[in-house]
Amino acid sequence: MQYLADYGLYLAKIVTFVTALLIFIAFSLALIAKHKSRPKTGTLSITKINDNYDEMEDLLQQEILDKKAYKALQKIQKKKEKPIKKRAYLIRFDGDIRASAVDHLREEITAILSVASPQDEVIVNVESSGGMVHCYGLAASQLQRVKDKRIPLTVIIDKVAASGGYLMACVGHKILAAPFAIIGSIGVVAQMPNFHRWLQKNNIDFEQITAGQYKRTLTVFGENTNKDREKFKQDLEEIHHYFKQFISENRPIVNIEHVATGEYWLATRALDLKLIDGLSSSDDYLFSLSQTTDIFEVSYASKKSLSEKIGRFIKHHCFAF
Repeated sequence: MQYLADYGLYLAKIVTFVTALLIFIAFSLALIAKHKSRPKTGTLSITKINDNYDEMEDLLQQEILDKKAYKALQKIQKKKEKPIKKRAYLIRFDGDIRASAVDHLREEITAILSVASPQDEVIVNVESSGGMVHCYGLAASQLQRVKDKRIPLTVIIDKVAASGGYLMACVGHKILAAPFAIIGSIGVVAQMPNFHRWLQKNNIDFEQITAGQYKRTLTVFGENTNKDREKFKQDLEEIHHYFKQFISENRPIVNIEHVATGEYWLATRALDLKLIDGLSSSDDYLFSLSQTTDIFEVSYASKKSLSEKIGRFIKHHCFAF
């Protein structure tokens, strides 16, 4: 009898938990449906880089100097007249294969253009090994917006700006890179597996119906012909042509036929090839610039949607046994 009572209690707990979970899911889905039509919004964050440098300097001075010397230094600094500085705006772009950061880049550029003038400077710290053509094309067009307003645009590369990453970087009036950063890869690549022979071996038919001669060329499951391959190659060559043309328009000093081989180089060599204008890390450039310029880092962050918040809550609470 005790066994049955314990089993009944255990069963009741399970039923209660499952019922509560189903109610929670139903409530969540109702909230998602209610908020689905609302546009996603985000927040714009502004950080004055100079203040960060001043804070670090002050902390070190407190440790290095004795109290008397530190207080004397503070008095001297307070008496100094602060010179009127120019303004610069910093954006950091960390790219993946889809250039997902372009969603934030668009907002950041728009915000900056609402206040910047040709007397200011926009600095973009680009880090990307490239990705989808149309995605990085959009990212490059965002930087072009700055250039079209005749605002000096400086692109700095600390680690890598290759392929689509360099497509973005070449828009800059000035391109700087850390000595061992990877630059270049001016080429186009596409690859896919093909399961046609495996399907044939297993007597599986694959049918594909299209309207338009070249609606589909190479496929994953169909039989690819030499004609298909040739058309696909032509498409890649055309994209490569426009890639080279874009770089030539933005950096006419580059011997495009010499560098558009798909190769990449360390920044020290890229400087010789005129793919960049100088060697410097973002840390060196920003610290040096801060002596004469107020630098504002502009960062846009999307607010998490209701479904994302619920998913995060479930992940961290409901199934944390």
